[in-house]
Amino acid sequence: MEKYRGYKIRLGIFGSFIISSILICSMNTTQKIEKVNNPLLKTVKQQWGGNITINGRFYNDSTIVKSPVWSVLKWKLSSNSQKLEKQNDISRLEVIHINDFGSKEDRIIWLGHSSFFISINGVKLITDPCFFDLPTTKRKVDLPCNINSLTDINYLLISHDHRDHLDKNTIDKIVANNLSLMVLAPLGAKAILKDIEMQEAGWYQEFQIDKDIRIIFLPAKHWGRRGLNDYNKVLWGSFLIIDGDRKIFFAGDSAYDKMIFEDIHALFGDIDICLLPIGAYSPQWLMAREHMNPEEAFIAFHNLGGKLFIPMHYGTYDLTDEPMGEPITRLRTVAFNCNQIDQIMELPVGKEYYFNKKRNGTK
Repeated sequence: MEKYRGYKIRLGIFGSFIISSILICSMNTTQKIEKVNNPLLKTVKQQWGGNITINGRFYNDSTIVKSPVWSVLKWKLSSNSQKLEKQNDISRLEVIHINDFGSKEDRIIWLGHSSFFISINGVKLITDPCFFDLPTTKRKVDLPCNINSLTDINYLLISHDHRDHLDKNTIDKIVANNLSLMVLAPLGAKAILKDIEMQEAGWYQEFQIDKDIRIIFLPAKHWGRRGLNDYNKVLWGSFLIIDGDRKIFFAGDSAYDKMIFEDIHALFGDIDICLLPIGAYSPQWLMAREHMNPEEAFIAFHNLGGKLFIPMHYGTYDLTDEPMGEPITRLRTVAFNCNQIDQIMELPVGKEYYFNKKRNGTK
């Protein structure tokens, strides 16, 4: 019986997922397939008809993939082959405390996980805001700033509805200090953030921005869910930020998909800065459908024609089986072996990376 101790806790964390997945699997199999977008926004890809929905739920393509409920159950009933490595892993992200967000210099500051502060051409953005503990796991590193110092923010960019990317507590606190802020989010997100000014976009749609930059919502290979009955009710995706000839790509969460990344490159050319996820990939047999591992992220970087790779989605929350320090070690290794370590910008949490033409590098 010793072998099974702790399974009740592990299963409890994913209980709502398992229950909701069973409910989805038992739904009426009649399919109503539609293509949807936001008719108020410009679509930048010719002949793109919109995102596929089946019975009101979004999918990566027109094929319904059965919910991996039994795969998740199998994972939670299996021992972690890296358990000892996790126990012995003492690596923690370096945190540099900063509360100066008033400068209009072009810079990127990693706030942990998939949250970045980006200042570009006088426009201030925050991506996937999640600063606090999650219902299932605690944040492992300090927030590098006082949240009240994040003022004069123009836009929040939200890639999808998972709680480690869309945290209502974080958003409520940011909005309270930025009353003119607008949220840029996928189709369906308004149901979660009802009282906040928002634009929703489908893939390949450009948001209406009253600044001298462009922000376009692009594909990712992922899924969405927050509760029992909202599986894939909110779309997921990535963002491209364009200022003149400068381009920043924020991937959100995505499995590796060569066609997606090569298509983005074909439409927009080489990407100057790629913010790409490298963690939450183990066990690979399960997580490969939703997350890239470091080697896949490095390939995606090349698919995008990337010039600089800033890694994210690691070291902040312990979400899957790999040790916290493994993702960045594996990324360093693959980049070093390819003689491209200088293309990796490994930011400590709170570190400023300046990317304007007059001043480059970190401070």
